[in-house]
Amino acid sequence: MLLIDCPHCGLRDETEFACGGEAHIARPLAENAITDAEFAEYLFWRDNPKGVFLERWCHTAGCRQWFNAARDTVTHDFIEIYAMGSMPASKAGKAAFADAWRRNTASEAAAKPSSKGGKS
Repeated sequence: MLLIDCPHCGLRDETEFACGGEAHIARPLAENAITDAEFAEYLFWRDNPKGVFLERWCHTAGCRQWFNAARDTVTHDFIEIYAMGSMPASKAGKAAFADAWRRNTASEAAAKPSSKGGKS
């Protein structure tokens, strides 16, 4: 059984939590003139890395608060848990943030080519 350290309630069983998916995704603004293909990419494409991944979690059966976590998808170890709206502080969390292709808006991504070669 996986134990998750809620920043508000402490160590709890994984069954009390729900994962809300990838953290720190650049969301399109209302005034962005993006294409249907770019909007579909925002809605449906998700990273699925082997290694450290930044996720949003909610303590649904407890305090109902959201938080972010840097988690290793191979070992399921939580490397770091940090507040919504803040950035990861650990070396692994910072590297995962820098390596992700979904951190820029569509216009920013078009302006500079990705070092990872796009979607995986």
